[in-house]
Amino acid sequence: MDPYLPTFLKLRLLVGLLGERGQYGWWPTSFFGEYNHRSLQFVAPRTASLAQYHGAVEAARRLHDEHLSIGSYHLFRLPEEVEQDLHALVQSTQGAAIISELPQDKETALASLMKMANAEVGAVEGPISVGSISALSQPDIAKSIAGVYVKALSTNVKAYPYLVK
Repeated sequence: MDPYLPTFLKLRLLVGLLGERGQYGWWPTSFFGEYNHRSLQFVAPRTASLAQYHGAVEAARRLHDEHLSIGSYHLFRLPEEVEQDLHALVQSTQGAAIISELPQDKETALASLMKMANAEVGAVEGPISVGSISALSQPDIAKSIAGVYVKALSTNVKAYPYLVK
């Protein structure tokens, strides 16, 4: 497994949580809400975390796809082999540990995202290019993506960091 995958999983989870209806309201879902988690555990006890993850990712993917060009990559739409690796990671012991450490409140989640971010992000709104998909494994890419989301969430605007082919 590529060493950058846990970072991207954590980044997806944090942005996925923060974008939900009960946090910043970028998408109208609440897969990470306590009620939803209990409901999913009742329906699918062994795969509740996987269902939460995929539900939040799909909600975020739809919003990002609406605002970005076809063919661009973003945090919630990565190359197929990376998507498969992230799916496998979510199902692993390491992935379960990352999910269990996910903060449940807005302030702690935003603080965790800030720790992952590059502090040198300027004004953001709308689509923001953060580099090339070929550099996905470079630590600066994840930091730039996190930085765009931190700035957007902190200033109450929507931004969509993307990667070019």
